[in-house]
Amino acid sequence: MTTLQITQLSQLDLTASYSYADYLTWQFDETVELIKGKIQRMSPAPNVDHQRLSMYLSNRLYPFFKSKPCQVFAAPFDVRLYDRRKSLLANQDIHTVVQPDLCVICDKAKLDTQGCNGAPDWVIEILSRGNSNKDVKIKHQLYQESGVREYWVVYPYEQVIHAFVLDENSERYALSNTFAGDDMARPQLFPDLVIDLQELFAEE
Repeated sequence: MTTLQITQLSQLDLTASYSYADYLTWQFDETVELIKGKIQRMSPAPNVDHQRLSMYLSNRLYPFFKSKPCQVFAAPFDVRLYDRRKSLLANQDIHTVVQPDLCVICDKAKLDTQGCNGAPDWVIEILSRGNSNKDVKIKHQLYQESGVREYWVVYPYEQVIHAFVLDENSERYALSNTFAGDDMARPQLFPDLVIDLQELFAEE
């Protein structure tokens, strides 16, 4: 029996549930994420402000981590998420695949040729007008459930960063810092890394 090749998003039932094994077979150009089995279209191509912030942060993070065990990756980069209490899952058992704007991974065992299998240590999402609900609410919950230790949300228009850190006892995020104005933002996990907000938002 011949398996139908999926070359267009329109061939899929957006109300159905899919796994990462399904995701790997899709051959269309449109970028999507899987959120607990449901297909989520990505926002339109990021605007200039979003890309400028992403490039600045990448240029700060890459040299910082270059000589360290941790590695930094920028989207597009598949991150497979599931409950932190579960061991590594097979592709057919994974139902959430996201593409964070930036992520830092310190456990090399989580990296394979397809991306990251499990929760990164630090995730940064840069909001666009079309993806604020997904990143603030849905991804906040996903990253919390899967055990992302630190999660930053960058608000380009307000020129603010909210930094959430996972409380290992409650397994919930606490807002550890709100960076704004002329602050020097430091991730709790990597306090030697300093991000100058005035430089970050200089051209916004």
